[in-house]
Amino acid sequence: MRRVLSKPALKGGLLALLAAALFGLSTPLVQRFGAGLGPFTTAALLYAGAAIVAWVLRQPPAKEAQLRRADWPRLLAMAGMGAVVGPVALSWGLQHTSGSSASLMLTLEAVFTAVLAWRWYGEVMDRRVVLAMALLLAGGMALIVDQGLVGQVQVWGLLAVMLATAAWGVDNTLSRGVAERDPGQVVLVKAFLGVTATASLAWIRQEPVPGMLATVALLLIGVSGYGLSLRFYLLAQRAFGAGRTGSVFAFAPFIGAVAAYALGDRSVTGWLLLGGALMAWGVVLHLAEHHEHEHEHEAMEHEHSHTHEDGHHNHTHEGMPTGPHSHRHIHEPLRHSHPHVPDLHHQHRH
Repeated sequence: MRRVLSKPALKGGLLALLAAALFGLSTPLVQRFGAGLGPFTTAALLYAGAAIVAWVLRQPPAKEAQLRRADWPRLLAMAGMGAVVGPVALSWGLQHTSGSSASLMLTLEAVFTAVLAWRWYGEVMDRRVVLAMALLLAGGMALIVDQGLVGQVQVWGLLAVMLATAAWGVDNTLSRGVAERDPGQVVLVKAFLGVTATASLAWIRQEPVPGMLATVALLLIGVSGYGLSLRFYLLAQRAFGAGRTGSVFAFAPFIGAVAAYALGDRSVTGWLLLGGALMAWGVVLHLAEHHEHEHEHEAMEHEHSHTHEDGHHNHTHEGMPTGPHSHRHIHEPLRHSHPHVPDLHHQHRH
């Protein structure tokens, strides 16, 4: 058997960080270019951009597993939570609170994702992970106190952002079930459903028609901060699970807060700094986790994109392919020990 990689979280961590950077930078930009627009219009433009990039980057069936009919209920739920409730709540919240506080509050998305991944998929949550979750939650509470000192409107804006994090936490956990499918297809379907729903609601509510500058800007933000970011997020989930991807993705708010400051948001207070410090500590604890023990792989047959260099795909071909490829394959029972994370092949109970 080929040597199992000693740092399985490295690839997933880098993908999650890239997703975090793209999404984090989008938050203060949405606040700037979405000013004066309705939340449904803003969400529709963002996911229209995501649909465009997903269509451009779609992969041939030989490289990625394709979506199935059984995936549609999950995709509908993902679109409802992640492409309607999440962006609409965020768009409204960004117009009623400071960009720095809203960006940091988004760190709570990691809390919701990790807890749901633990409950739904049995992903490991040891004492270190629990402490990290507590620190992230305490940081969020500090931000609420900070905004409460400003006024009630600011608090409602921050609570709307918190609602967005809860919606995206559900979306993130649901997306683990389709992380092995072609990410371009997943993003395209989710974005199309989101655009259809939010554009219809914007028309029903008779929200203002955006100008050319706002339209182009929000489409481009959707391409990078929603389309590409979601693609990299799904690939990170494939590499090391829903909970850990959400934890690394928690860096996004810090990137967003720095970007908001660079764009002129100077609403920095002691409570804001305290909340940021607590959240940063929580993220560091997540990334410092090391998990290794002897474990057993049961026989399994499934389809997903894979290579033959990871120590878990030892089947043969009549002409061994190079690089990622997708087809149905069988895993024989196997017992071994190596550092691992809760990816597709390591969802055993503890």
